[in-house]
Amino acid sequence: MIARNMLCTNQNPMHRLSTKKMKLLNLSLLVHLCSLVLFSAQSTDQPPFSCDSSDPLTKSYPFCKTTLPTNQRVQDLISRLTLDEKISQLVNTAVAIPRLGIPGYEWWSEALHGVAFVANISQGIRFNGTIQSATSFPQVILTASSFDPYLWYRIGQASPITSLSALMSTPRVLELKAIGIEARGVYNAGQARGMTFWTPNINIFRDPRWGRGQETPGEDPLVTGKYAVSFVRGIQGDSFEGGKLGENLQVSACCKHFTAYDLDNWKGINRFVFDANVTVQDLADTYQPPFRSCIEKGKASGVMCAYNRVNGVPNCADYKLLSKTARGQWGFNGYITSDCDAVSIIYDEQGYVKEPEDAVADVLKAGMDLDCGEYLKNHTGSAVEKKKVSVSDIDRALHNLFSIRMRLGLFNGNPTKLPFGNIGSDQVCSQEHLNLALEAARNGIVLLKNTNRLLPLAKTETTSLAVIGPNANSTETLVGNYAGPPCKPITPLQALQSYVKNTDYHPGCSTVNCSSALIDEAIKIVKGADQVVLVMGLDQTQERESHDRADLVLPGHQQKLITSVASAANKPVILVLLCGGPVDITFAKNDRNIGSIIWAGYPGEAGGRALAEIIFGDHNPGGRLPMTWYPQNLTKIPMTDMRMRPEPSSGYPGRTYRFYRGPKVFEFGYGLSYSNYSYEFLPLTKDKVYLNNQSDDKIGLRYKLVSEMGTELCENSKLPITVGVRNDGEMDGKHVVLLFVRQAKAGNGRPIKQLVGFNSVALKAGEKAEIKFELSPCEHLSSANEDGLMLVDEGSHFLSIGDKESEITVVFSADSSGGATLKQETDTVLPIILAFFYIYTFLCVSF
Repeated sequence: MIARNMLCTNQNPMHRLSTKKMKLLNLSLLVHLCSLVLFSAQSTDQPPFSCDSSDPLTKSYPFCKTTLPTNQRVQDLISRLTLDEKISQLVNTAVAIPRLGIPGYEWWSEALHGVAFVANISQGIRFNGTIQSATSFPQVILTASSFDPYLWYRIGQASPITSLSALMSTPRVLELKAIGIEARGVYNAGQARGMTFWTPNINIFRDPRWGRGQETPGEDPLVTGKYAVSFVRGIQGDSFEGGKLGENLQVSACCKHFTAYDLDNWKGINRFVFDANVTVQDLADTYQPPFRSCIEKGKASGVMCAYNRVNGVPNCADYKLLSKTARGQWGFNGYITSDCDAVSIIYDEQGYVKEPEDAVADVLKAGMDLDCGEYLKNHTGSAVEKKKVSVSDIDRALHNLFSIRMRLGLFNGNPTKLPFGNIGSDQVCSQEHLNLALEAARNGIVLLKNTNRLLPLAKTETTSLAVIGPNANSTETLVGNYAGPPCKPITPLQALQSYVKNTDYHPGCSTVNCSSALIDEAIKIVKGADQVVLVMGLDQTQERESHDRADLVLPGHQQKLITSVASAANKPVILVLLCGGPVDITFAKNDRNIGSIIWAGYPGEAGGRALAEIIFGDHNPGGRLPMTWYPQNLTKIPMTDMRMRPEPSSGYPGRTYRFYRGPKVFEFGYGLSYSNYSYEFLPLTKDKVYLNNQSDDKIGLRYKLVSEMGTELCENSKLPITVGVRNDGEMDGKHVVLLFVRQAKAGNGRPIKQLVGFNSVALKAGEKAEIKFELSPCEHLSSANEDGLMLVDEGSHFLSIGDKESEITVVFSADSSGGATLKQETDTVLPIILAFFYIYTFLCVSF
């Protein structure tokens, strides 16, 4: 969300205050002068706040009285603001209002996978005081590959709780997320001007070329939605199960980018002008569900509208999207911000409106509250003068904005005396958080190939090691994008050297783009080594915000370097890939000289150590790919084609594992382990689901709209699914269990298969466990029709885990109870009626 350009223009004339009112304001300003001078002279360890109890005037304001409801406090505050002051609060850098004792506030802070800092951009966080770093967890795409919602919630948790049962019995104070805790620690140290973090990114990773796919939880709507819920609950201070958030926010999370945003800059088409043509069918079951979950279940307090247009309408000017859907249908209660400069482009680049004031009017009336940029500051005054915007439109936005600041406790007096006030700088980069970063990297890393069980390497038998590759010794590559300065980063090279002292290193290429490969120099090192590890892949020069890839192959001469080194090595080599998006490595998959392949995403500051532990068997890998790895041939399809579903007549293969019909390098959910696991479906309590029809004229239909079933029927039709999982290997391991469902006949817009449940379970060698899922036919057996309505098809649906399947049959019936009673009575009564009919016929014929 880095702005294209922060444009500064002269502010238009605004309404001026009357002379009498100005005199009163000057008097108030004098009253506050002393406290403001003291405030500006305070040491940098003083966090900014309003309603200082030592100031008698602010103490008397109703908006400072914490005993009053938030709505009443906000209304009082807004009523005291002039129009100029109101407009000054509609942008991300909200200026101070000295006469009311309100300090400036910065809405823009980042915490994608750790408290972050983006250079040369004004943000609410800085690392130039007593705190100069923050824990850098793995980039989101790798964290998602753990398929562990509890881990997502725990990332950044205050204490190293290791089980859900432990969490349930732990005092509330220990249920907080470390990212949120570290953010509060930075604020309490006086190094933050805001507690609103624009995270998580929950857009669907539709196209593998997208530069920001690394920031997302992958391509599946269910996974992305659960990640959003878990992460938001944790960072805002809610419980893992939700429902305990209350009024106070530890920090504020913001789900972005709403909606259908997954193109940044591809072949000259950029996100600022891109008009995403999306069917209502794809919106309903792919693009929108993660945002709905984030709002309804996660209770996110912020949403960011995206740059792009959807079907011709800019997201930030879409009343149906922001007000009717997010607020009206989903019950969103928070603030909506634009992406940076997204308001200005509505006029400047998209040409959607005739003048700047129209853009201001459109976004405010659509339900947007905050402009990341200065467009609203520059043009709202003239929009009011031209009667395109009313003061009530501004007040509505301000109500949402100041409500969040009050929920954060920023209008409750000295924060050191409030909840979260005891979080100190010692909780930033704490050992508990560093341990959790290591755990997240371990559980996310995916083993893609392991021919003849090359891995793990034997520690005692590995006498020398050659490490080759431009990513082997780069801390910058480890952390990906939107990262802060890491606490104690360890590169793969450093971690491997801790296992094998006799380790030689050569980058092979001077940079990741590998425009020229130093193959001969690398081979000299390799020939004398017992084992070889190549650390290759991508970095932020190849994939990032504002930069999508054109190809899916490794850049430059990397492939040539890999195959040459593998051919010269004494034994099959180990290939490690650091990258966010998938890469076509079919060559490596089929090369006998490459014995093992590991995908490590951008594994964070502890990623080097996690890799070394996996390579040498101190950790058993168990991650699974959260996205499909496509072949290079997919790049023939325009990235601008937003369709999820295939079109066989034109050769369009569709997108993501749910719809894609084409060759794959690796499929969604793929991942190996050093152990083998086996599954079994335990007997079902029932294998038929009876769903009633409410009118006789619909009995003949082969599908049922979920909206017509009603909440009670959907709840009553849920059934438990229990799966037995056994670790058949010799190593303990953490295993991801993925439960899919497919219909007997796919097609007609239905998914090939879709994920309906997942879990991660730790199993010792030989141990068996039972994993319980709850199947909701209305949710898990439904798909969207062409009108965007969710429906359930009658007939067979097959649950699958690994190579095991279990059939569930959906049956429609006519009674209001769901049909089970009618079915039983019909089975009993019909044979009796037929028997009487045959006897009657026999008697008639005889006599």
